[in-house]
Amino acid sequence: MKFMRLLMFGMVMLMAKRAAAQNSVKPFQLDEATISDVHAAYKSGVLTSVKLVQAYLERIRACDQAGPKLNVVMFLNPRALEEAAALDEHFRRTGKFVGPLHGIPVLLKDNINTKDMPTTGGSLSLAGYTPVTDAAVTQKLRSAGAIILAKVNLHEFAIWGETVSSIQGQTLNPYDLTRTPGGSSGGTGAGVAANFAIAGIGTDTVNSIRSPASANSIVGIRPTLGLVSRAGIIPYSFTQDAAGPLARTVTDAAKMLNVLVGYDPNDPATAWSIGNFEEDYTKFLKANGVRASASAYYAVSSALRRSTTRSISSRTKRSRI
Repeated sequence: MKFMRLLMFGMVMLMAKRAAAQNSVKPFQLDEATISDVHAAYKSGVLTSVKLVQAYLERIRACDQAGPKLNVVMFLNPRALEEAAALDEHFRRTGKFVGPLHGIPVLLKDNINTKDMPTTGGSLSLAGYTPVTDAAVTQKLRSAGAIILAKVNLHEFAIWGETVSSIQGQTLNPYDLTRTPGGSSGGTGAGVAANFAIAGIGTDTVNSIRSPASANSIVGIRPTLGLVSRAGIIPYSFTQDAAGPLARTVTDAAKMLNVLVGYDPNDPATAWSIGNFEEDYTKFLKANGVRASASAYYAVSSALRRSTTRSISSRTKRSRI
């Protein structure tokens, strides 16, 4: 009898532990989700790549050509759910991710080649054109496990900063529909800010990653020339073009950059990166870096104000003599 009571007590405790473990699983929130959030949700079993892609597709349907009509997406990947299902099956079988961006939906600016979707540069002159191969950055993203969810609008041929194209028209800023989303990578910037994907890729010749990052309150990295291959990207200036990530956090932007860098024989400029790029840029992140920078800024600003005040006061005294 005593043994039975102990056995029942043990079973009750085991069930209680299981219930507590289930209750401790953090529910997944789509808005402002990060790469780490998604991967944690995959591992806990509360999310699959298919469910995540479906959620983003629903959000695009609700906000891109309906609701606020942001006018970001030019082409949806028709195989996105199929690719997501394959990633889910790999994780189910092996318990491992295929790469650092496993199941991460991303947006590509439409001057970056994709062999399964048109690449038009936003111009009617290239309407319907589908390249035979992916761009180097597209290949790297896919090899890392990313899902190219959509191709997005840009200022036509990436030659200006307002994100207007003859194919798609004007993209809107999700924070204020009357304001610019920046450009020329404004489709990527607006799409990431509107939670159409986890992150995206833009290109920058003068200010085309940094402008949308600023306008849409996100993070953009414009890499040093030669750090990331431009092979398979419609060119504007061979001496200035660069491709880089846009994301909602600095950490996610760094994680995206990790998979993009490296030598590519199809872009001779990347020869300069040999021995000069890092395997993991996240190791340079500082949790309080922005706070420290802000403190330094205010300290310098205060010193400058004091110096300027003294200078003006001194000049005023001299002018009275």
